[in-house]
Amino acid sequence: MDFGIDRLLADPSLLAQLKGQRVALLAHPASVTADLAHSLDALIAAGVNVTAAFGPQHGLRGDKQDNMEESPDFTDPVHGMPVFSLYGEVRRPTGQAMGTFDVLLVDLQDVGCRIYTFITTLLYVLEAAARHGKDVWVLDRPNPAGRPVEGLTLLPGWESFVGAGPMPMRHGLTLGELGRWFIDRGRLDVAYRVIAMAGYDPDTAPGHGWPLGERPWINPSPNAANLWMARAYPGTVMLEGTTLSEGRGTTRPLELFGAPDIVARDVIAEMRRLAPDWLAGCALREITFEPTFHKHVHRLCSGVHIHAEGRWYDHEAFRPWRLQALAFKAIRGLYPAYELWRDFPYEYAFGKLPIDVINGGPGLREWVDDPAAAPGDLDAIAEPDEEAWRVERQPYLLY
Repeated sequence: MDFGIDRLLADPSLLAQLKGQRVALLAHPASVTADLAHSLDALIAAGVNVTAAFGPQHGLRGDKQDNMEESPDFTDPVHGMPVFSLYGEVRRPTGQAMGTFDVLLVDLQDVGCRIYTFITTLLYVLEAAARHGKDVWVLDRPNPAGRPVEGLTLLPGWESFVGAGPMPMRHGLTLGELGRWFIDRGRLDVAYRVIAMAGYDPDTAPGHGWPLGERPWINPSPNAANLWMARAYPGTVMLEGTTLSEGRGTTRPLELFGAPDIVARDVIAEMRRLAPDWLAGCALREITFEPTFHKHVHRLCSGVHIHAEGRWYDHEAFRPWRLQALAFKAIRGLYPAYELWRDFPYEYAFGKLPIDVINGGPGLREWVDDPAAAPGDLDAIAEPDEEAWRVERQPYLLY
């Protein structure tokens, strides 16, 4: 499989179209070629006139660990160019930054989840490019979560930095495909092209679009440690809106959940009782862990590890958003007074519960907190959203 950056570098006709242009790169630590050279270095070595770079959340260098930890602008110490942070004093590129280039290359490894902020950054740079008359090329990369769709559609008025538009949590598009949808939906007048991948097949096992054994996984953000995390993330990201640990401060963040004051064995048993079919496609393992930082730091937690890998993994059957919702429902049933929902500013959305910001509305939380609501009731509101999105995204699929 050839990613967009590799196709660009290998095609003299594509490189020729950048000749005489000032080029900027939006990238992060996973923006590497097949030979593991960072895209910034590789483009400059290929003779591209790179005049600026941009970094998304966690920074061009991936040095910021948590949400709302901002990265500063800086000067690249090797190439001497300005590096503008899109997760610092601003989240949309300034006019000054837009004046440093003619063509913006976007080379970001995404994880296929609406809440992952790189897709919102893509929307913001497309909007800025339309205003300033700049070209945008997306150097496409795989969606490691594949094509499946899951979750509630973000409601009007719930747009945020973790909610770029009305799509479900698990959208099933590559970044290049998402850009096409953003442009159509926003009626953006921008010169846009996708340098598509070669050999990308999101339906083929075992990688389902990720070239297992061919390309190494490199963290696109500090807690995106492996492919299995990317598969579980459309569910486990909801833990950020709860008092449960999502495993930050452990070696397997966002593949597990737990807390000192739950009994994981009981939670798993209650999940199986409520909706055993929602646990398909993975294995759940009772664990104990002690976070070295973040929630419940230095406290022994009883937890559950979600194994979306190996012989247990079924790509079509695995439904991480429902699985994690079911865990919340089980905890609410076992411990009715449990203080499950956190209340703090989440990704610059103030005055709203983080769990609602994450889900693009209050529907998931209301279902969890309603003692009379059954699993079928969540299906009844999610399934129409999921089917509508499958139809809406169809014209934008490139693979």
